[in-house]
Amino acid sequence: MPSTGERDSGPPATAAVRRAASRALPVLVALVDGLVVNGLTAGHGMWLALVAAGALLLRRRAPEAAVLAGLPGLYLGHIAFAPLIALYCVAVRRGPVLAGATCAAAVAVAWFLPHPATGVSSLALDRETALLALDCCGVAAGVVVLGRSVRSRQERLRAATARRAWENQVLTERVLATERNRLAREMHDVVAHKVSLISLQAGALQVGGPGDADVRATARTIHELSAQTLTELHHLVGVLRTTGDPGAQGAPRAGLAGLTDLVRDSGLPVDLDVSIPPAPLPEPVERAAYRTVQEALTNIRKHAPGSRATVRVHCAAGLHVEVHNTAPERVAARPPLPGGGHGLVGLRERAHLLGGDFHAAPATDGGFTVRAVFPVGWTAIRQSADTSVG
Repeated sequence: MPSTGERDSGPPATAAVRRAASRALPVLVALVDGLVVNGLTAGHGMWLALVAAGALLLRRRAPEAAVLAGLPGLYLGHIAFAPLIALYCVAVRRGPVLAGATCAAAVAVAWFLPHPATGVSSLALDRETALLALDCCGVAAGVVVLGRSVRSRQERLRAATARRAWENQVLTERVLATERNRLAREMHDVVAHKVSLISLQAGALQVGGPGDADVRATARTIHELSAQTLTELHHLVGVLRTTGDPGAQGAPRAGLAGLTDLVRDSGLPVDLDVSIPPAPLPEPVERAAYRTVQEALTNIRKHAPGSRATVRVHCAAGLHVEVHNTAPERVAARPPLPGGGHGLVGLRERAHLLGGDFHAAPATDGGFTVRAVFPVGWTAIRQSADTSVG
């Protein structure tokens, strides 16, 4: 029996050949059946066989019509395969069971009744008649059962495919949400650090720069534009957390090797103590440690001007990062930089996604301390990532 769920695979030419073969094979089988039964003699038997075989070309769109076209030849005893193939297609392609049962009954009756119809009265209620009726009904019912089983299998496959597609969509949405949050953190860490530094330097130029009015006006413009940029940045971070572009590229790679330059360009008095093993650490861990120090220094410039910072990074059962600043000087002017509240939240999320820990709180000396611990093994990082996605 033909399969109605052919799938195209391989090169286009091969797929086209397979489709043509699957469509022509049932017709050829019906023609061979007609030739075997009727021989090469042209007559009404041969014409009925040709009509029934040709009607199989409609078995995909109108299988009931193909069954009807094969009933006369089946009744006259000139064909057998064409109506059975059409009956199989009815069972596969029609959802209601009634359609298949009706066509099966028609095939069984046409196969059972003698020709001419007047010979019905000569049928005896004997063993041969009962066996003939059982054969006709059994073959027709068997074809319908086979077709229904194929249809049921196809429906299960479609349901499984739809379920898998839905699961993939859910997983993709989760991954995209995680990626959006990561991009939001990267955007905040990279841009906010640089813009706040520009604003700080511009504010210093505005206060202590030369007496030239143009220089002061330029410094004032830079300071205002920097503050506006930070405000827009915080707004974009909020938008990115919900509707970010999944195809966007992340920030440039940042690692522990860049901490020296980061501290030097921070514009703050910083004591740096970095002690890491010679073996390379996982790139997500180095980037997270770098961003932690970067965000902490940015917050010190914004909220604790005049204070002194200490940065310690060492590896002992994990990568430990600590940034502490002393109490700010009361006489130091704080630059009016907006704060969106995403910095420490992003650092905490980053640490938890890597399976680490994060803590930020005021210190006893009036300053502030940021601590983070990150795992240094790829296995722990992968397990934490799988848990966050699943």
